Amino acid sequence: MSGHAAASAEAQSAVFMRSEPVPEHTKQATGPHFDHLNPNDLGALMDSMATIGFQGTSVSDAVRIIERMRTWRLSDDPSYDSTGDDCANLPANDPTHPSNVRCTILLGYTSNLISSGLREVIHFLVKHKYVSGIVTTAGGVEEDFIKCLGPTYLGSFHLDGATLRKRGLNRIGNLIVPNDNYCKFEDWVMPILDQMRAEQDTAPPEANGERFAWTPSRVIERLGHEINDERSVYYWAAKNNIPVFCPALTDGSLGDMIYFHSYKNPGLTIDIVRDIRRLNDISVKAKKAGIIILGGGVCKHQIANAMLFRNGADFGVYINTGQEFDGSDSGARPDEAVSWGKLKSKENGGDTVKVYCDATIVFPFIVAQTFGRAHWAQKPLVS
Repeated sequence: MSGHAAASAEAQSAVFMRSEPVPEHTKQATGPHFDHLNPNDLGALMDSMATIGFQGTSVSDAVRIIERMRTWRLSDDPSYDSTGDDCANLPANDPTHPSNVRCTILLGYTSNLISSGLREVIHFLVKHKYVSGIVTTAGGVEEDFIKCLGPTYLGSFHLDGATLRKRGLNRIGNLIVPNDNYCKFEDWVMPILDQMRAEQDTAPPEANGERFAWTPSRVIERLGHEINDERSVYYWAAKNNIPVFCPALTDGSLGDMIYFHSYKNPGLTIDIVRDIRRLNDISVKAKKAGIIILGGGVCKHQIANAMLFRNGADFGVYINTGQEFDGSDSGARPDEAVSWGKLKSKENGGDTVKVYCDATIVFPFIVAQTFGRAHWAQKPLVS
């Protein structure tokens, strides 16, 4: 065989390499066909994304996993054994009846998402008790209250920082918050901190005999009651007894206020130890646990770390744009959390996904297809 013929045969062998058979039930990549699919039908459009590929398929996985969280009941779980169950005589509407025991869902998000219009999506979830607990950052707390005192505006990513500073305008991405809003926040929160300082020394002991102590979650609950504004996420969290944890409570304007207050009226103490016990206990006591984390940093890891105490969450949805090449926890995929015991592996029943996307783009659609669709199925649409 000549050299040319050998090279040609080798090239053809490489180009026309035979494939192994694809397993029979493997799904084919296909997307929405708008000749047949009504673009006004959000549910059908979202369903069609399951086989579209790339992040579209991951979004579909997130919908599927959150639906599993939403619909799980202890009585339906294959591992539930009703033999000798002491709940047999409980009325069907008893919250401890196995048919009423739901998946514990912890929601985490970064502060910028409360600054954005995603606040209204989070507000819906909290108002209607679709989540069991929240972990966020200081900005994720204060920006909710600040929005009750003054609006946040749309701006541009490209506005000049020095010019904005001269005008007393603070930029968060393409959002603008007038500095006057933080002045209003100070006027509102300082008297509350004074009241909390006074109550700290006069409150009766806890039920377990420990002295009363403010914790970040108690501070947020108190502020939620004090704001008395139904537009607030934390108004509803306080009203619905949904705990809000903020391990980095001082990392923002609220921390600035606590700093100034410590000179004006020293002595306010906030105990983080009781909050970590409270959060980890929620994890330990959960019959089933799901986590939904928007963004990264403190909120992502604090929730995942709490799940370690039950040998991993059963369901997990991450939505962020972080990458893992630098070893950051924010960028880590669910599989890294599996290695730590913070998420259950697939072999142990875990169901997880990471969606690489800005949460403001995709989370409204995910909520619409899960909690939103179920909510409106039970309630007639307002005309």
